[in-house]
Amino acid sequence: MALSSRTTTRAPRPTIEFTVLETTWLNPHLVRVRLGGPGFAQFQNRPETDKYVKLKFTTPKPESHPVTRTYTVRRVDQAAQAIDVDFVIHGDEGLAGPWAATVKPGATISLMGPGGGYSPDPEADWHLFAGDLSAVPAIAATLDALPAHAQGTAVIEVDTESDILDLEHPAGVDLVWVRNPDHQVGALADAVRALDWRDGRVQVFAHGEREAMKELRRVFFDERSLERGQVSLSGYWARGRTEDRFQAEKREPIGQILPPA
Repeated sequence: MALSSRTTTRAPRPTIEFTVLETTWLNPHLVRVRLGGPGFAQFQNRPETDKYVKLKFTTPKPESHPVTRTYTVRRVDQAAQAIDVDFVIHGDEGLAGPWAATVKPGATISLMGPGGGYSPDPEADWHLFAGDLSAVPAIAATLDALPAHAQGTAVIEVDTESDILDLEHPAGVDLVWVRNPDHQVGALADAVRALDWRDGRVQVFAHGEREAMKELRRVFFDERSLERGQVSLSGYWARGRTEDRFQAEKREPIGQILPPA
């Protein structure tokens, strides 16, 4: 692709302050934080079902400094003037998870966004979703947005039976839950390989742990010969990496899911 000689500058997204309205535990590892207050009036919704915001946190003292963490918006509730953001919790690990697990109504948090990159293609014959708990908000938002006649399969990896959620979905979309307590990197890809591949053109949304996404890359492009335009594939996190290290590795070969287009 040729590069234009003209440089364009993208206007920075405004920072919006939200108030925590309530928190709800969806399962032992997923908590929903509802954010609202006067800031909602500044929130400019987007049509994408994987829309995300960058939440602003401050690290603990004495190294205190501001950092951002990116999270999918599970739902925008216009009637309630609120947004829902779901957080994966793994004990005291990380910054955003422990905040979400302990935050109380009335607390405030600033965010930038939303952004977004994926919407279900109404021309696709069927849809394939694959991911772990970190991808559930985007997958669930997409299932909500699909028409009643939609066809497809959602393959979701969880640690245990207690992590399985009751997700609303069109009758023609199958939900497949993959229990992977030992965190085998190929478990999700093996489950996708085992599917009965439907006829017609598929649109794929696959997001989650980085190495698992690399395994799925082989399934979609090497084994199924899908076109790049059919597949939204991305790593949301990497096992054994801090968030800051994971973000830094995106600029290194180890952090790249797909080669440059």
